[in-house]
Amino acid sequence: IDTVFHMGACSSTTESDADYLVENNYRYTQRIGLWWEARKEKVRFIYASSAATYGGGEHGYKDEEHGLQSLRPLNMYGYSKQMFDIYARKKGWLNSAVGLKFFNVFGPNENHKGDMRSVINKAFPTVCTEEKMVLFKSHRPDYHDGEQLRDFVYVKDAVEMALFFMDHPSVGGIYNIGTGKARSWNDVANAIFTATGKPPRIEYVSMPESIREKYQYYTQADLGKLRKAGCAHECMTLEQAIEDYVCNYLSNDLFLADT
Repeated sequence: IDTVFHMGACSSTTESDADYLVENNYRYTQRIGLWWEARKEKVRFIYASSAATYGGGEHGYKDEEHGLQSLRPLNMYGYSKQMFDIYARKKGWLNSAVGLKFFNVFGPNENHKGDMRSVINKAFPTVCTEEKMVLFKSHRPDYHDGEQLRDFVYVKDAVEMALFFMDHPSVGGIYNIGTGKARSWNDVANAIFTATGKPPRIEYVSMPESIREKYQYYTQADLGKLRKAGCAHECMTLEQAIEDYVCNYLSNDLFLADT
């Protein structure tokens, strides 16, 4: 069975134009009829959802379709993804199609994402030239500065997990794509310093007020459903992934930019 991956979207978590997000992340797939064309041509349909749909995590991070309605995203991007998940379930598409809830993906070939590229990508030049990394302070008493937690997943691992569904056409539904392990931003910074051979130096700055109420302090993919479906892929550790990204990609990009 052939497969179509529908991964295009406006991925800006700070975009405030709700109509623009709904048009690009929800109505576009409906209007051009990707699902219907895929079904007609007997093509496997796999689309990108997002961990942003989980909001503050008050309902946990289980990727069960019956719990979709209870989730409360913190931003319009998350809502636009949530809308399509609910629509796909209502239409019965998830019996055969797959929605992938990607957590914090980072890795090669993300430069085109602009401000939405990973912090690792954005921080690398500053670590190399100024030997420091800047992180947001915490504005919650239960988290120290830099100890906000995210499920960071390397793009190579995300691809391997996505390809599992291409190879198993009988599996449908919504699935988390992450490592299943929450790590701190301080862990990210220390891994970058280690990979570049620089001594750790982290500066903390106040988080812009415009995003403070919409910031996820903790995400961690529940991989129980993915494992039950048969996907046994084990992700690289955060340190292994950042070392690969820095040494084999970002360092080369910096070298090419300087020549």
